[in-house]
Amino acid sequence: MPLGPDPLAIHPVPAHQRIVFLKNLIDDPKIEIGDYTYYDDPENALLFASRNVLHHYDFLGDKLRIGRFCAIATGARFVMNGANHAMTGFSTFPFNIFGEGWEEGFDMGSITAGLRGDTVIGNDVWIGAEAVILPGVTIGDGAVIGAFSVVGRDVSPYAVVAGNPAVERRRRFSPEIVDRLLAVAWWNWPVERITKNLAAIRGADIDALERAE
Repeated sequence: MPLGPDPLAIHPVPAHQRIVFLKNLIDDPKIEIGDYTYYDDPENALLFASRNVLHHYDFLGDKLRIGRFCAIATGARFVMNGANHAMTGFSTFPFNIFGEGWEEGFDMGSITAGLRGDTVIGNDVWIGAEAVILPGVTIGDGAVIGAFSVVGRDVSPYAVVAGNPAVERRRRFSPEIVDRLLAVAWWNWPVERITKNLAAIRGADIDALERAE
């Protein structure tokens, strides 16, 4: 019985090279991506790490963590903590990066004071085209991020957010159903079980999903 696309493929849909499984494309230890999460870009799909993950510097140590079965549309970007400028003094201009004497007396603590930690994207999250995720944001499982949104705050599981700044527009399901979906966590099932129960996963009957074996 077929078990879906090869999770180790870079191009899981050979006829559409614009779609890539990111886990197999990225070797940066600061970026962790789960199986089957894909990025769709007709021009620069292979350049996700350099074009879509911005200001991600080793010396700051922050990580981008993206779960399994996420769908990331063209141009979605993740702005990491390295984009921050010092805000503890009068000027936000980064004099130190230009050297030539301007680095003298620079206090690294003025940068680290503004760090917001890792950026964490849950499982089964859909991120729309050109959305921007700001540093330190956590997006819950099953959430939907509208196209062109700017997300600066955490997003609850199964919430739909949109706008600049992104605000919650609605919840996809009732709190009770969300709790049951998070308990089921189908994205962690073995691929054989997922394949066998696609109808329940794609459906809207939580009882059927909970009964899936």
